Amino acid sequence: MFQRDVETCPREKLEELQLERLRETVERVWHRVPFYREKLDGLNLRPDSIRSLADLEKLPFTRKSDLRDQYPFGFFAVNREEVARIHGSSGTRGKPTVVGYTKGDIDRWAEVCARAIVIAGGRPGDVFHNAYGYGLFTGGLGMHYGAERLGATTVPVSGGNRSRQVMLIQDFQPRGIAGTPSFILSLAEAMEEKGVDPKRSSVEYGIFGAEPWSEAMRRTLEETWGIKALDIYGLSEVVGPGVSMECWEGKDGLHIAEDHFLPQVIDPETGKMLPEGKYGELVFTTLTKEAFPVLRYRTGDIASLSREPCCCGRTHARMSRIKGRLDDMLIIRGVNVFPSEMEAVVLGLMELSPHYRLVVTREGSLDCLTLEVEVSQAFAATVGGTFDPGTEHYGRLNSHLQSLLKDALGVTTEVRFLEPRSLPRSEGKAARVLDRRGGMSTGVNR
Repeated sequence: MFQRDVETCPREKLEELQLERLRETVERVWHRVPFYREKLDGLNLRPDSIRSLADLEKLPFTRKSDLRDQYPFGFFAVNREEVARIHGSSGTRGKPTVVGYTKGDIDRWAEVCARAIVIAGGRPGDVFHNAYGYGLFTGGLGMHYGAERLGATTVPVSGGNRSRQVMLIQDFQPRGIAGTPSFILSLAEAMEEKGVDPKRSSVEYGIFGAEPWSEAMRRTLEETWGIKALDIYGLSEVVGPGVSMECWEGKDGLHIAEDHFLPQVIDPETGKMLPEGKYGELVFTTLTKEAFPVLRYRTGDIASLSREPCCCGRTHARMSRIKGRLDDMLIIRGVNVFPSEMEAVVLGLMELSPHYRLVVTREGSLDCLTLEVEVSQAFAATVGGTFDPGTEHYGRLNSHLQSLLKDALGVTTEVRFLEPRSLPRSEGKAARVLDRRGGMSTGVNR
């Protein structure tokens, strides 16, 4: 473990620390962030109103729209001159959300990311191939600082340029790799194109996140690379990567760094707390952030919580893997559909490749969903080598796939087969949804 005393802290002692830090956080925002001062005053709350962790439920929620309304620096709890770094979202749906870090924030961020890498099986001295994007996106720099804090040899390769990355993996012999699952999968494809078997590489563990991915994708990554594929969770509004990490031993939920982040799961409609094991919207309150503390930030991610002991010995709460995002959810003829649910079906068929996208169109007043998916090269070869989706073999596969999708999703989905290697490959987050409603053609980054 990276910090054994912290990671195995008895629950009672951990909750004492959380309460102390929660009070400090409420004190900070009440005095320094006008938005929170107004919200807390409206609820007749003061910092001394927080007497137990149960009082967390009294505090106001924070939404992404609140952050955008205060753009760029309205949520900062320190003078702008004390901010050592600024990160932000892509801003594809309007103004970006802007987050700030003091030097102390960056130090604590490096700490939780180093902890995450160790949870995944990393150790000092590893060569660590970091294929997360660098820039305003928090993924690249977060993992970079964590790897350096751990004492790993960090390769800051970022995303894209698959051919060069293949060369670096062969030459530098990394033990760990990090990136979005869709990009790391396409990287394996690039290796195979060069006649290199990913299973024969030096990589032993992969830290994947920044987009929802299914258990089927995990199996595909592990079988393709011959590694342990592990899930990391984070978001810039809370800190970036390092909020939680799946462990090498258990692969059964992501250990939350509860000494820094206080989790809840709520009913997204009512805002009421849900019991352990129930899926709902994940909410986080930061406990140690100086520049950008947030109270009860609604992430939009669907997950559940558990405080059951883990075989690895860590005592912090675990969150389930993300089932989907509320703003990614498609409503097709009254049925809620998450792209990750479709991914599990696609990756369960050997006749298909793991490269696909969903196309949403509208016929009259009804939305329609089409799955565009590449067939595997092996399947194309077994049915004559010529791509012809009008043949009997393709027709049977189409009917079978539609039946599986209907059972899994509860909604009829059209299927369109594509030639192998015909879809654009991910250079970072995969664009899984193409929204063509209203006469517009819009790629949505999922």
